[in-house]
Amino acid sequence: MAMGRSVRLVLDASLLLDPSFTRDAAAVALRPGVEELLRRLRYSNLSVAFCYAEGMSTNESGFLEKVASSHLFGSIPLRAKSGNLSPTELMLEWSRTSFCFYVTSRVDKGLISELQNQNWRVLSVANECSIEVPGVLNVQRLQELLLTLATLIKRELCGSSVLVIGYIMKKSREEDFAKRGAFPIYPRKDSLIFVPLSFELPLSLQLQEVDMVLHKITDEIVKIDPNCSIDFSKGISFSAGMSEIIRFVEEHPDFCIMDPFKNIYPLLDRLQIQKILVRLQELATEGKPKLRAPYSLKVDNFHDGELDKHLAEANLSFPLIVKPQVACGVADAHNMALVFQIEEFSNLSVPLPAVLQEYVDHGSKIFKFYVIGDKVFYAVRDSMPNARFLKSSSGGEALTFNSLKTLPVATKEQQLQTRVQDSKLLDANLVEEAAKFLKGLLGLAIFGFDVVVQEGTGDHVIVDLNYLPSFKKFPTQRRYLHSGMQSGRYTRQGEGMPRVKLKASPISEST
Repeated sequence: MAMGRSVRLVLDASLLLDPSFTRDAAAVALRPGVEELLRRLRYSNLSVAFCYAEGMSTNESGFLEKVASSHLFGSIPLRAKSGNLSPTELMLEWSRTSFCFYVTSRVDKGLISELQNQNWRVLSVANECSIEVPGVLNVQRLQELLLTLATLIKRELCGSSVLVIGYIMKKSREEDFAKRGAFPIYPRKDSLIFVPLSFELPLSLQLQEVDMVLHKITDEIVKIDPNCSIDFSKGISFSAGMSEIIRFVEEHPDFCIMDPFKNIYPLLDRLQIQKILVRLQELATEGKPKLRAPYSLKVDNFHDGELDKHLAEANLSFPLIVKPQVACGVADAHNMALVFQIEEFSNLSVPLPAVLQEYVDHGSKIFKFYVIGDKVFYAVRDSMPNARFLKSSSGGEALTFNSLKTLPVATKEQQLQTRVQDSKLLDANLVEEAAKFLKGLLGLAIFGFDVVVQEGTGDHVIVDLNYLPSFKKFPTQRRYLHSGMQSGRYTRQGEGMPRVKLKASPISEST
């Protein structure tokens, strides 16, 4: 595999500029879809540059140079030669040291011929003149370009040992992963190529070009019927694109998917999560801190006259965290409340059915654990203050919050007033054993969970489970994400779960 060579990608102005605007010299804009393409190319591990004719208007060339600069790309004015455009000395130098692509929407036979003589690969996207040139690969739509580049790079530079991973997730999540180097189109030493799948193109054709799909299926949930919690998957409605992928996987059971859809469904239901966590008691922890699930109770009605009796039977006492049973995929799944006395249930707006969960005083520190393949690691984050601080600020009412947006976090002063937890009080080996146990129960390769250490008892309480976490506080995300998916060879299995052969994982790491 020629991994030592850089890959250069030059995008012609004809591909970038919207022709309906450039007729008016005062109005210049990018073609629809180009901004998204450039965003993805910025973190692709490709060296990207724009090119344009020297005779282009200063308004257009200035606009392109500004766009290139904002994405950290270069810009190259092509000189005229005998009525045709001609590559610059820089481009000719690149052809001697790099694998080079030139992508255009117009046909300049002289320029194309000269580039081909220097071993450039030329791609024509949505060629408006419908002129075919020998050796030029025609791409019908802009959305096909990244997958086309990925397959060419694999075929001509890398070989069969490199895997092409098609991924699906919402834009903000994709960008967060990509900007930390997790989604290169040109593979790094771990031999993985990442390319987005587009719902605007036939998915069956795209899936034939990739070796595996990495997905955040919960990003594509349209609706969940909480009344179907006994068989939650039947109550979930997905986007049309995700539904098509689910059908494809069902029809091709040997297709590799990370992770199998049916294994993720339990993590959409906090009641099912609780049932999974309760099984932690099966682990032998003699001589170690107690490892457990939080005490909890499902409720369908906050006005149950025997609620206090049910709380006592569930070993629950105030304060309590109230969470919707639906864990993700709907707008109010993260709307929660902290309740300090039973009267506060009367006007509570948390969606029903709900799960009441004990509030564990934990010194305002939470341990975010991540499992990828056989690797387990964690980050330490500031968390909610102890209950007494929250009660003093509640004004005698339930404290409502959104756990993704308005989660109350302890102030520096509150942290100083309590015994602050740090990583030395965490038994990382114990939690690593729990991670392996949970991995076996869940049948997942990528998941996360949150651990708090209870003040006073030292109990290690796992309070949440989720699929494909954000890794936002973990800077070496790319290395771990890739090592969890990469192996010398993937074995396709009946449920679409890849068998991943990994080297022995290091001891858990923290940040």
